[in-house]
Amino acid sequence: MIVDGPKLEQREAQPYVAIRTQVTMGEMGSGIIPQLHGEVVAWLLQHDAAPSGPPLIRYRVIDMMNKLDIELGWPVASAMSGDGRVLADSLPAGRYASLVYTDVRKGIEGNKALIDWAREKGLEWDHWEAPGGDAFGSRVEFFLTNPDDEPDMAKWETEVAIRVADEN
Repeated sequence: MIVDGPKLEQREAQPYVAIRTQVTMGEMGSGIIPQLHGEVVAWLLQHDAAPSGPPLIRYRVIDMMNKLDIELGWPVASAMSGDGRVLADSLPAGRYASLVYTDVRKGIEGNKALIDWAREKGLEWDHWEAPGGDAFGSRVEFFLTNPDDEPDMAKWETEVAIRVADEN
């Protein structure tokens, strides 16, 4: 299942554009992911821009039993302005723990493998308790496989990356 990592690396800030929404875990498989990714890429094309990397989900606040506050979008080469529906932001620079796993349906297991590895290494996440659940400074998944190129979801590769708390 794990094809690369886990590893710890320094990353630069990454601008992106996205649509923010709140969904339950059950709604994650309802088609919302490709729908909103498609809407954002159409918005980019209307603004004479293009993605600079694979589509992403940024997890702002996670409450597995209720709602996930997420952003679905695409990295871009340089900062842009949003328009209300589509927001513009940046994944912050910093140290990230990451790994790449196969089978998009194995997201919980992939995330658990990274979290367990970080716990063994004594790493602390850039996260805090928020009214809606666990909030993260930067927790993101990048969908590395284009479904048009590989129709078998079991072969799709996804990178999960979580920003590590700054050392004091």
